[in-house]
Parts: sequence; C-alpha cells; structure tokens
Amino acid sequence: MKRLKLGMVGGGPGAFIGGVHRIATRMDNRFELVAGALSSHPEDAISSAKALGIASDRAYTSYQQMAEQEGKLNDGIDAVAIVTPNFLHYPVAKSFLHAGISVICDKPMTCTLEEALSLEQIAKDSGCLFILTHNYSAYPLVRQAKQMISDGQLGKLRLIQVEYAQDWLSTATELEGNKQAEWRSDPKRNGPGGCLGDIATHAFHLASFMSGLKLAQVSADLNTFVSGRKLDDNVNAMLRFEDNVKGLLWASQVAPGNENGLRIRIYGEKAGIEWEQENPNHLLFSPLGEATQIITRAGNAYQGSADLVRTPGGHPEGYLEGFANIYFEVADLITANLTGESATQLQSTSLLPGTKDGVQGLRFIEAVIDSSTQDGKWVSVEPLS
Repeated sequence: MKRLKLGMVGGGPGAFIGGVHRIATRMDNRFELVAGALSSHPEDAISSAKALGIASDRAYTSYQQMAEQEGKLNDGIDAVAIVTPNFLHYPVAKSFLHAGISVICDKPMTCTLEEALSLEQIAKDSGCLFILTHNYSAYPLVRQAKQMISDGQLGKLRLIQVEYAQDWLSTATELEGNKQAEWRSDPKRNGPGGCLGDIATHAFHLASFMSGLKLAQVSADLNTFVSGRKLDDNVNAMLRFEDNVKGLLWASQVAPGNENGLRIRIYGEKAGIEWEQENPNHLLFSPLGEATQIITRAGNAYQGSADLVRTPGGHPEGYLEGFANIYFEVADLITANLTGESATQLQSTSLLPGTKDGVQGLRFIEAVIDSSTQDGKWVSVEPLS
C-alpha cells in the first residue's frame, strides 16, 4: 500500500507531542513525513527538518508558506498534523483547509468557541477531513466498552465518574524553564482553561464517547492552587447528561503521586464498567450480583477490531498505540476521500473525533468557566446539532 504524504506544523526542539505523533505515524507504515514547519524560529525549523530527513525544499520556516506551497504541488501532502500550542490551532488549520489539505489536530480544537464554530464551517466547505486527536478514544478496550454500553449490557445508565489526575504542576514549574509548562500556563497561548483545557477535556470526551450521551448541564468549581499561576490547575464538576444520567468529573495537575491517572467508571441498572489509562489492557465488567470479570486486550473476551491490536495478549499496549490507531483509521479515511468519497460522510460514519467533538469540547470549557465564576451555578450546554 502506498504511503500517504504527511506534513507537520510544530513539534520542533523541546516539544513533546510532536514526537509522539511521528512515532504513531510510523507504527503501521501508512504515512511518510515529507514536509514540515517545525518551529516558529527559522533556524530551528530548518535544523529540525534536516534531523528528521525532510528534504530542504520542503523544510518551511512558516506554516503560511508551507500551506501555500504544498497546496500547489502535484505531489503535495495528503494531510498535515498540527502539534503546536493551542493558540495556533485555528490559524494553522484554517490555512491548510483553504489549501485543500486534510487536518489532523491536537486537542483542544481551538482556544475559543467562536473559533471552533468558524473552523467547523471551514472544514465542511473545504471538503477535507478534520480529525481531532483524542487518542484515548482509540484504545481497544475503550472501543469495546463503548460497544458494550451501546449494546445495553449495562442496562439504562445511571452514573458516570471520570477523573484525570497528574502532579507535574504541583509547583510553579512554568517559572523553571519547562517549555511545556510555560505555554500551558499562559492564557495567550493556551486559552482560558489551564488544567481544564489540557486534561479535563480528555476526561469529558472520554465520558461522552464511551457513554454515547450528550451533556446537558454543568456545575463547576475551578481552582488555582499554585500562587501566581494565571490559569486553573484543578477542576471539580458535577455533570448532568441526557436521560437523567448523573456525572462527576475531577481533573487536577496538582495531585502528588499521580502521573497520568485517567480513570472512568460507568454504572447502569444491570452492570458497571471500569477502565484506567495506566492499566489500559484490562477492562473491568461487573454484572449486578455476579463476580467482576476482567476483559483483556486480545484475550478471549475481546470483541473489538483486530486492526487495533498489534501484539499478542499479555504484551502491553497503550499510549503510543492509541495514537497509532488514530492514524491507522485516518489513513483509511484519507485514502477513501482521495478516491472521491465525501469527507463529511466518511467522518459521520467513523468513530474518529472530528469538528463536532471539538466544538463540544469548547462548549464544555466555556460552560465550566461560566459556572465557576457564578459560584457553581448550573449552566446549560448547547447540544450537538
């Protein structure tokens, strides 16, 4: 199978997520990185591209130049991966969509709801794909849990509890030269939500994705515990989903002893289900009145797609493979789109997160901030159209 041509904006010196994306694209050999505007500093952009084996004539010093040039080439890139700080997501995605190039964008989609709604329309008008890398939604057992819930194995849902706890911002790390902490603590580059935009959006998306439910209202309390920090570092929220399902969400980056503690529990009338990102190869299923079952990735009870599993049972898979699953499915969609199938139709039948998920993520962020500024008042969240 011919590899698709990928470009990347961001991901240069000191970046974290760019390297993750590059590893993920290579795992199934569906993409080849051929172009990049890897840094806003021209010298770093050129040297980073050279180190990655990108030809000098496709090592760009600005994303505007890259979008314009690649859009004109007969063998231009099939998609661009955007791995920049949040404030660049909108202008970069806009430039490439206008150039007729599909976009794979890190979350959140944009910094503001207004930008997200604008980008949703731009993507629709472009006829290109727009994929948001909520990678946890592509873990094999998350997909299986979603299917089990959809099949009614939990019965009517009652409760959703989701948490995402880290400790890496327990001190003022942004003042100690940590590049990742610096931009995530800066409202101009990160947007209005700190911990909220960084990891609470992952927790919210996972809850919505697995349950299949739409959020109706939120009552929230945002905290900034580290003195002098400009954005929140802890989020507590009560959630009201459709069908009278109740939820609790806690996200924190100041919880000592937690590295990447994303955990979700969903309970219905007939059973409960539990999954942890740090132990992603096990899914706990607890039918009412029966012993808890441990469903393993690639085990006898695994009923998901074989394409999402690369190693035999008992050989752990996780974070990198989650991203690789996103890219594997993106490759299928891009290939179909290039042969004439509608991007809108392809996206609507896919489990991959897209513009609707991005818009809803920004609606969640704005509702949480609104509620917190009103001392936890219940705030309605506009549903997906």
